[in-house]
Amino acid sequence: MDLRSENSSNGWTADISLEKLHKMAAELILPGRFLLRLLNGALVFVTNLMARILGSNVVRRHFHLVLSAVVLFGPVLSFWVSKYSIFANSNHYLYRKFLKSTWGWTCIFTASFVFLLSLSARHSLSLCLRHLSRIGLVGLLWWGCKRLLTLLEDAAGTCYEPMAPAQDAQSSASSGQPLLLLHEDQTKASCLRANMLWRGYEVSQDVLILCLCCLLLVEELSVFGPCLVRAKPPKRSPGAPLRFVFLLCVVLLTLWILLLLCLLAHFPTFPSQQLGGALGYLGWRGLYQGWYRLKPSWGCPGLPGEGLLTTTDDDKQAQ
Repeated sequence: MDLRSENSSNGWTADISLEKLHKMAAELILPGRFLLRLLNGALVFVTNLMARILGSNVVRRHFHLVLSAVVLFGPVLSFWVSKYSIFANSNHYLYRKFLKSTWGWTCIFTASFVFLLSLSARHSLSLCLRHLSRIGLVGLLWWGCKRLLTLLEDAAGTCYEPMAPAQDAQSSASSGQPLLLLHEDQTKASCLRANMLWRGYEVSQDVLILCLCCLLLVEELSVFGPCLVRAKPPKRSPGAPLRFVFLLCVVLLTLWILLLLCLLAHFPTFPSQQLGGALGYLGWRGLYQGWYRLKPSWGCPGLPGEGLLTTTDDDKQAQ
């Protein structure tokens, strides 16, 4: 009798503990679901707002003009910024971690957005690869510009090695500046690595890639607004992963504009920065306003949203 009573009591306590665990789990799940719904609602609201702004005709038609004005008149801000600001330090975290890898960050986030958007709108791998080829062509353009500018800078510049002046009266009286020894066989990279002086004409590659990435992001992200209008039924609404990647791209665009303003304000170099901005603008103009406006094919990837928002002849034949 004692063993049976003990076994029955143990089973009763086990049932009670399981019931308590179920109740505790339910109590924890309800606030978690409420929090997820709240975060999802905030994500939907913010992404809808940013998609409406970036997809508006004002932004799509005049963003390049605003960016050009920033590059032209941005160095004027150097009269008001403080030289003791944290952004006046060239070793700042943003410069070290983001500025030198601008294209890498842009390529990863933009390609992820284009990939998810293409698959969500049309479940076609070939169409997705065609839209992704736009990012690859911009990367090829950036690589070619970087190589060409490096060759031009090496050909147009010269390397000098500072030397201590002689300790005689004639040399000290003739010039108070240190002597410079010419090194004609040095490139710009090897000259700077050797802690020597490089003098010559150059184009700011940082401003070039920042302008090119800003224009690229605006072009690619502007399609998300029409996609939201097209997907009015809730079942066809873009999911949270696509909205989250879109939001990351918007944050990246804001960061690039901030870095561009910091470079122009704290490290003004006229006219190399303006030349870099002009080359970035010409690259965007030649691709998005020229080549990509041709008929979509494997030789031309087409504009962003081509085949996703409208039905092309190829899609009709496939159907």
